[in-house]
Amino acid sequence: MPVSPALWQAVRLALGTASALGLARFAYGLLVPAMRDGLHWSLAEAGVMSAANGLGYLLGALVTPVVRRRLGTAGTFRWGMILIVVALAATAVSADHLVLLTARAAAGVAGALVFIAGGVIAARIATGISSGLPITVYFAGTGLGIVVSGATIPALGDRWQLAWAGLSVAAGLATLVSWAAADTGEDREAPAATAGRARVRPLWRTALAYLLFAAGYITYITFLSAYLAERHLPIAQVTLTWTVLGVAVIAAPSLWSRPITQWPGERALAALLTVLAGGAALALASSELPVILASAVVYGATFMAVPAAVTALIRNGTPPADWTATLAAFTTLFAAGQTAGPWIAGILADHTSTEATLAWTAILCAAAAATLGRPRLAPTTTREGERQ
Repeated sequence: MPVSPALWQAVRLALGTASALGLARFAYGLLVPAMRDGLHWSLAEAGVMSAANGLGYLLGALVTPVVRRRLGTAGTFRWGMILIVVALAATAVSADHLVLLTARAAAGVAGALVFIAGGVIAARIATGISSGLPITVYFAGTGLGIVVSGATIPALGDRWQLAWAGLSVAAGLATLVSWAAADTGEDREAPAATAGRARVRPLWRTALAYLLFAAGYITYITFLSAYLAERHLPIAQVTLTWTVLGVAVIAAPSLWSRPITQWPGERALAALLTVLAGGAALALASSELPVILASAVVYGATFMAVPAAVTALIRNGTPPADWTATLAAFTTLFAAGQTAGPWIAGILADHTSTEATLAWTAILCAAAAATLGRPRLAPTTTREGERQ
């Protein structure tokens, strides 16, 4: 079956999330054991490094509407991709704590620029073909970055600087391939377009759930390798776990595209959060490989579908002129949760065990699902973008 031009564009655009999330953020979880041993970190210090990335992401979410007004949506995406390459390279050249914090923060800023701009572009593509598939495909690109990281980083052992250098090269290739996919023609037609208004109040329950999700989900993927290392799993099993997790992310669109676009209101989001909580809790049941792999499959198949579901709710519940501002506002909440989550969970783990980080994910994602309560219909939009 031939791939439509719109879907092929979404596939290439998905290298944005592969780079911004799979390489620049989640690969850090694979590097925590080596960096922790080589730099003599506690789990709280490892969490602070992840929090720096989240803080940068928060700053990036705040400035994205301003950058988009100056550079356009495509320009914001492309410059964000370039900055990711630079930030990953900087992480590889020094063991100085301040340099590493700065580089991780810069990667967070760049990741937010790419995440938001790419999400807006994916929503435009989806509108053009009346399908939510480009949105889920865009976010599923994260899985490719996780697969690349999982297949290469564990084999490098304690050579964490070489791993960061390799991630920078991979991000450079992703930038080249995705460059043209960012162009939808909209910026040429309206170069002075404003970012619109952020419409959070009509979706306040979604916003609260998104904040809890952000604080919770990030600790699983940040500390999973540390959890496995404490249980002395062989490198081959760690590699397999991360590869399976990444493949599950890639497969997520085939599982969730229809529920996200066809289930009413927040029902798909509530289902995703419930399944995600169960997947994280599953890893606490046993450290045997089949159980860990099952947990990775469930987690991978759901966690990046949550931003896709939120993006779809924003697309359906706000006028197109307000998509960028609203998505930026939600990403700000997302970034705030990601900043606090790993640091708090790391402190808890230092006083208990790495199991606390997985329990943190399960509890907060379950709480996020509970905040949605009984699913309700989201406001719809007409073709002109007016809410009904």
